[in-house]
Amino acid sequence: MPRTVTITGTRTTGEVSDAELAELFDAYLRPFATDEVRFYIGGAAGIDTATLGWLAEHTSARLTVVVPCTVADQPTTAAEAIARWKHQGRLDEVVELRAPELGTAAYHARNRWMVDRSAFVIGFPRGTDPASGTWYTLTYAADQGKPRLVVPL
Repeated sequence: MPRTVTITGTRTTGEVSDAELAELFDAYLRPFATDEVRFYIGGAAGIDTATLGWLAEHTSARLTVVVPCTVADQPTTAAEAIARWKHQGRLDEVVELRAPELGTAAYHARNRWMVDRSAFVIGFPRGTDPASGTWYTLTYAADQGKPRLVVPL
């Protein structure tokens, strides 16, 4: 079983309800979520915040949140989730990569940082646009020969 897993996904979950997300996470994250496994999760809104909350509440997995600039630069909902789980002692680490500006290049660098430290990548894409950050990350992992699990939303 992989000991390090990166989660990547869309910033908007669209019409997928919280209950449907919970079912997906239970089916596709729980099998890997033991106390021996570290998850690298981006600190953005959408799948990042949703998987962070689900993993923190429902598993004993080790959690590291990685942001491209600083936590203060993240959307309010994401920054609040990071603060909540940090305060509750569920985060092993928050990594602030301190990119000079927030944008596509910074998000791609963050995603490469996470994949470079992972043995496995789980992606939750919305659509098939190869220019999306989720598909960029899944392709980057594929180019490195790392196994991927794709769970379309």
